[in-house]
Amino acid sequence: MEAMRTRVLISAVGSRGDVQPLLRVGEGLRGGGHEVHVFANPAFGGAVATAGLVFRAVGDEEEHRRGLDDERITKSRSGLAMVADAVVRLARPTLEAMRGDVLPGRTLAVGSTFAFGARLLCEQDGLPFAAVHLAPSMFRSEHEAPRFSPLGHFRHWPRRFKRGMWNLMDRRFLDPVFAAPLNAIRADLGLPPVARLMHGWIHEGDVLLGLFPAWFAERQPDWPAALVTTGFPLAFTKEPLSPAVEHFLDEGSAPIVFTAGTANTASWEFFDASAAACARLDCRGIFVATTRDQMPERLPDNVLHVTRAPFDRLFPRAAAVVHHGGIGTTAQAMASGTPQLIRPMAYDQFDNASRAQRLGVAIELLPRAYRGRRLDRTLHALLSDASRRLRCRELAQRLAAEEGVEVACNALDRALAHVESSSHNARIRSLA
Repeated sequence: MEAMRTRVLISAVGSRGDVQPLLRVGEGLRGGGHEVHVFANPAFGGAVATAGLVFRAVGDEEEHRRGLDDERITKSRSGLAMVADAVVRLARPTLEAMRGDVLPGRTLAVGSTFAFGARLLCEQDGLPFAAVHLAPSMFRSEHEAPRFSPLGHFRHWPRRFKRGMWNLMDRRFLDPVFAAPLNAIRADLGLPPVARLMHGWIHEGDVLLGLFPAWFAERQPDWPAALVTTGFPLAFTKEPLSPAVEHFLDEGSAPIVFTAGTANTASWEFFDASAAACARLDCRGIFVATTRDQMPERLPDNVLHVTRAPFDRLFPRAAAVVHHGGIGTTAQAMASGTPQLIRPMAYDQFDNASRAQRLGVAIELLPRAYRGRRLDRTLHALLSDASRRLRCRELAQRLAAEEGVEVACNALDRALAHVESSSHNARIRSLA
């Protein structure tokens, strides 16, 4: 009897750093014999095609670009409203696009944190669903709370205080921008309203994955019991470094790599301060930024600007990596064994910075301190600390032995096996 096809529908919402890890998982699933369709902004069509997956465009590429160009997106308060508006407006068209690719009884939907459309489809049509979060900051706790600001994890605060903090955050800030407009869509679909959606609804599904290692974020007693932590789905690209980058690397000492993230096109102050530090310290630098207009008018001779570079090839050849603290960049820098200076600005970046610093592979410097002598001293300390460099190499070896993509695919395979079994049994009953 011919084997029945199983189809995985992946909804990936966000910037390149949010989409790429799910493409790595999709590649693994395709290698296991599953048919994988990815629903994402048209800007990622090339990346999906390179991964060998079926691409379904959802949303507007120009609108996506305008959002990334808006300086407000880099700040938690203003950026949150922008994110909420974008993901809620994307929910209905994503649901409709995904529904068109469903194979009845043979489909698993996978959604990232803000893949609201995939969640709505599964609720309405009864499809199995896998919820996927990239960073540990999505898992709240009354024990060690994730860090969302320059403040800490509230480790020593009473649990009732943290419980009240989550409640206040939901009712005052998150539900008005996320739950209220989403509930209008839910009402149209005949679904009941949700409240405090970031507290529970965001984790609901047949599978719950955290795409990070257990040692990066210790499981808290009140995290969802169903959570499977997989390890990082690290990117290993076939893309070579450009001739310009290769030449720059070959002609001198290892440079410091500076990047503010793929979702950031408004980091003039960061690159200006970084260029000045490279000039003062007489150290070489590579600035990775999608646009030239973020750069100072004239860069020092020892600094090269590139619009993009594969981090898995660039970071191992760097003396240090200075970045914003996105989970993908943090993981890739750890995998390279390279010391990090993290300058967190918003969202999960503060939490990731804390965890990397606690592991001994990074130093954190907040944006307000990222300048002048303070920056010089921090970079000097990062470059001269032999014990930190040794710790970086040890952690890189640990990551090299892990298989984050394989663990994630195995968890999803188990869900697919259940889908196949249910479909097979239903087929037998129909033939009886």
